[in-house]
Amino acid sequence: MLNRLKTQPKVNLRPLNLVLAITVLFCSCASKKDVVYFQNSGNFETLVGEDTFSPKFKVDDLISIHVSTLDPEASVPFNLFRGSQEGGLRPEQVDYLVDKDGDIDFPVIGKIKAAGSSSEELRVLLRKKLEDYLKDPIINIRLKNFSVTVLGEVKKPGTYPVNGERITILEALGLAGDLTIKGMRNNVMVIRDFDGTKVYTKVDLRDKEILNSPVYYLTQNDVVYVEPNQSAVTSSSLDNRATIAISIASVLITSTVILISRN
Repeated sequence: MLNRLKTQPKVNLRPLNLVLAITVLFCSCASKKDVVYFQNSGNFETLVGEDTFSPKFKVDDLISIHVSTLDPEASVPFNLFRGSQEGGLRPEQVDYLVDKDGDIDFPVIGKIKAAGSSSEELRVLLRKKLEDYLKDPIINIRLKNFSVTVLGEVKKPGTYPVNGERITILEALGLAGDLTIKGMRNNVMVIRDFDGTKVYTKVDLRDKEILNSPVYYLTQNDVVYVEPNQSAVTSSSLDNRATIAISIASVLITSTVILISRN
């Protein structure tokens, strides 16, 4: 019995060590500098900037415009409604679509250029054109189809409606559940359309200067794309080979266990 124990062959653990090393390599996480936002911001630091952003209307935008005055009857011709006030039901107001030329067709006045104007600029223009018809009109304007799309390495990619007149890129990413650990914080792309021309802008979420970026405030129909990091790309391209590697590793471990049990 003692002789048998003395002559027991040594088990080669190198294959098992190799499997463990590969596992550790694939499970290694990103460094802090790759995932932390606003890394160069200081404690109690105050960043003061001029907030001049105002969204502009674009082609295919749907705009709600309601005109009112102290005399309700006088403003009726300048509002479009669908249906009639029968049975106590209020008729539905019709929205204005910005056509391919950037215009809306306003009652009585006719064609008005809307594309490229902000809500306030369009309000001033309408008030001027209504001077001959109404006294001190109150004009409420709202963009109805404001939405942004967030794609890529985020937890909940999709298209999100926006309540209000503006949204920041950080708020949009928040709606999408924030970036996954495999999203590249330093390479987030915003795709913006200007009358059929696509503009691509990349930002770095790790840098506080993103607050001064021209795409910090998003406009309607902007697309935010979060690029996957190398780990995500590698794991995606190696799915099949990873399965094979796991199978081989299982065989090696099983063989090692069999050798140990037999001896």
